[in-house]
Amino acid sequence: MRISELSTKSGVPVPTIKYYLREQLLPEGERSAPTQASYGEAHVKRLGVIRALVAAGVSIAGVRRVVETLDDPPTSAHLLLGSAHVAIAPPADDALDLVAAKDLARQLGWEPGTGEESVLYAVARALDGLKAAGFEVAPALMATYLTSMREIADAEIAGVPTSSPEAAVQYVVLGSALVEPLLLALRRVAQQVASAKRFGGDVL
Repeated sequence: MRISELSTKSGVPVPTIKYYLREQLLPEGERSAPTQASYGEAHVKRLGVIRALVAAGVSIAGVRRVVETLDDPPTSAHLLLGSAHVAIAPPADDALDLVAAKDLARQLGWEPGTGEESVLYAVARALDGLKAAGFEVAPALMATYLTSMREIADAEIAGVPTSSPEAAVQYVVLGSALVEPLLLALRRVAQQVASAKRFGGDVL
């Protein structure tokens, strides 16, 4: 298909496709003439991944890291998903102390070498925010958080498609970018249900 057809099929404007080509995020099409190229379904799939990454707020540099991994995928699906997490994780901050974050991660089953340490910076940043506000999460409540997160993660990873690397990365990226707000919203709904059950119409 020509670039105009690729645009129609993918929903990505032609100028944007050309930009992705210049940035080498999208492979060149097969040349059919000096000024024309032909594109296939692989380009449609790649554009879907790029759109998901961009919509998730991933920088062009982050998108490039993911597509480079797709072009030369690791032998392990675990490493592939780790690359997707790194691309959408906040930048590392060496000023953050990761000791407490690593302790929580270990309680989830995380061990050095089994995951990308970059994901721990967001945990450390959140813990610093709690400390600065003087707000402490009770150990029993933190244990509940960890158990719930592990159950959610196990269910999510069980649903990762194995049909292609692109499908797996898209699942992880969209899950992180779009499902996380849903989890927070459902938490608030559940809090209201729990509050009504505990307090009802009682006055504090």
